[in-house]
Amino acid sequence: MSGTLSFRTAQRKDIPLILQFIKELADYEKMLDEVVADEDTLETWIFDRQKTEVIFPLVDENEIGFALFFHNFSTFLGRAGIYLEDLYIKPEFRGRGYGKAMLQKLASIAVERGCGRLEWWCLDWNKPSIDFYLSLGAQPMSDWTVYRIAGDTLTQLAQECND
Repeated sequence: MSGTLSFRTAQRKDIPLILQFIKELADYEKMLDEVVADEDTLETWIFDRQKTEVIFPLVDENEIGFALFFHNFSTFLGRAGIYLEDLYIKPEFRGRGYGKAMLQKLASIAVERGCGRLEWWCLDWNKPSIDFYLSLGAQPMSDWTVYRIAGDTLTQLAQECND
């Protein structure tokens, strides 16, 4: 790592920066057209409803990325875990140990809070990230398949509950 690394928790005034990083990550993942989040929505869910948290890694006091995470729960462990929704480091800062430092920080938060796990998903094509995660000792959950209900299907399923 070059430069002094520190971390800070996002504040309400950081909403534009969070959205910028979300869009940069989505562009990297070739999914920019799927981003519908806006500043108002992020402010509501991150700060008003407090459903997720964001931390920034800073190098020499400049934000170089973000991690957005929230608590999940393991019934088998009987305790909460941390689910990392997104971790992003600007391209010019990659390969310098900052991603590892972010995961170390998140692991530290999980341990401080008594959590039993730190989990995340990774796109199958993202070999650089997969190799990186494996080098840290992360284990792929190959016996599990992610399922999703969203959009109109979610609305329709919810309506069936009320019928």
